[in-house]
Amino acid sequence: MSSQSLPRSLTGITTTGTPHLGNYVGAIRPSIEDSLSDATDSFYFLADYHGLIKCDEPERVHQSTLEIAATWLALGLDIERATFYRQSDVPEIPELTWILGCVCAKGLMNRAHAYKAAVQDNEKAGDDPDHEITMGLFSYPVLMAADILMFNATHVPVGKDQSQHIEMARDMAQRFNHRYGEIFTLPEAVIDESAAVLPGLDGRKMSKSYDNTIGLWLNEKKLRKAIMRIVTNSKEPGEPKGTDESALYPIYAPFVSPDERQVFADDLAAGLAWGEAKQRVFERINEVLAPARERYAQLIEHPAEVEAALAAGAVKARDEAAPLMAAVRRAVGIRSLA
Repeated sequence: MSSQSLPRSLTGITTTGTPHLGNYVGAIRPSIEDSLSDATDSFYFLADYHGLIKCDEPERVHQSTLEIAATWLALGLDIERATFYRQSDVPEIPELTWILGCVCAKGLMNRAHAYKAAVQDNEKAGDDPDHEITMGLFSYPVLMAADILMFNATHVPVGKDQSQHIEMARDMAQRFNHRYGEIFTLPEAVIDESAAVLPGLDGRKMSKSYDNTIGLWLNEKKLRKAIMRIVTNSKEPGEPKGTDESALYPIYAPFVSPDERQVFADDLAAGLAWGEAKQRVFERINEVLAPARERYAQLIEHPAEVEAALAAGAVKARDEAAPLMAAVRRAVGIRSLA
């Protein structure tokens, strides 16, 4: 079966940070598992243009691109089967962004959640509503729509907070198709209600914003130190403990089988000491990540290998993007006079 007849899934990863356990469990691991399926044509890209909206530190964007690409490769992404590329290596994407911007209603952008939140924050602070709001922030849903429509993705895995962007992409595709003819597929948002959301060290959602993350690639010593910092209550060894009394159990659960989870829950109920429980969590997570950690370190030391993988992915991506972009250009009247 050719890839053209398969459902096409597209996932973007913004290049502004270092991956943590929450990213791994909630997004990276399930995406890589999906990429190994013959039932879906999978596209994964490093959203470095999107990164510029959030970060104006060039070295951070550059280093994050390396770290995130190395992460996906180290964890087993099959780049022969999936298409793995850097957004900025596909010049058809910004070109399509402009054309979509010419059919996108400004009112649609006015309703974007991120823009509205920024305006509200400014108003609360007594500032001009558009204080320090860039055109990048205002119009980035158009770039996101171009990311999706460029490859006629049929399915886009997103969190609930991102579903609006898929609706916006559909709106732009419909407007374009109505005006110029059927070019774009209307994408569907795929929201996994069961997707794991890992708590952080303090029990809140693991997030860089809360400074409560556990880095995915910490060495053994630092990983153990981080897990030992997970907040627990003051119950002594021998006192029964519930799985909901700290972040320890939900952090452990995604790394073990259902039977192992039950054993851990039973041991807590029987009075397992928090220190021993943390040691068990550390040993299991370290066991799972150690082989990939070694591969990740090799890739970080040899960035040319990562670059080669992205360059190969860019060729595959442009093989898809160039014909569609040519069709878009013809549709809007930008074509040879001969």
